Amino acid sequence: MLVKIFLSATLAAALTVAGSLWIEKLYARSTELTFPEEISARAKFRKPILFFVLTTLFSLTDDAFLTAAIFLLALMTFTDFEQYMLFDAMTFPLAALGAVYAWQNSTLQENFLAALVGGGAFLLFAVLSKGALGGGDVKLIAALGFWLGSEKLLNVVLVGTIAGGLAAILMILAKKKERKSYFAYGPYFTLSALYFLLTT
Repeated sequence: MLVKIFLSATLAAALTVAGSLWIEKLYARSTELTFPEEISARAKFRKPILFFVLTTLFSLTDDAFLTAAIFLLALMTFTDFEQYMLFDAMTFPLAALGAVYAWQNSTLQENFLAALVGGGAFLLFAVLSKGALGGGDVKLIAALGFWLGSEKLLNVVLVGTIAGGLAAILMILAKKKERKSYFAYGPYFTLSALYFLLTT
């Protein structure tokens, strides 16, 4: 057990540094950041939290594909919390790895359908809501479909939507947000996806 934790911590340390550098490069190239003047302030505790999260989650699996998914989902959680951004540079590899993972587990057809329906439903909602849901969220749900299949994806959507809605209400009550403010729902989808990937 101690060896597993040590190896997980070692890998987490390396990927914390690499992942944080990757995020900074993506921020530097982007012209659509929500808080471009607050990059350092909003990322103040990213590295220690990311290291702790990766160490903990890596210790729960020996699967290389799940390890990669944990890494990408963790990074996406931070970019959406920090800048309300989900980058294609992370979402597309997540989808590609998910497709290979599903193929290896003989669920590619089922999971492809989940990705198609889930992404399509979110795209429709994004159009109807006139921007309340971003394109990054649409692509994230589609990518998660490859990993989770229809039933687990539906659970992620339900849990993520409820958790995100409760967080939004709390922020409004605390007067940290206004009713018309933009809320980042991506982190609640990524965190719930991590839960269902590792526990079911």
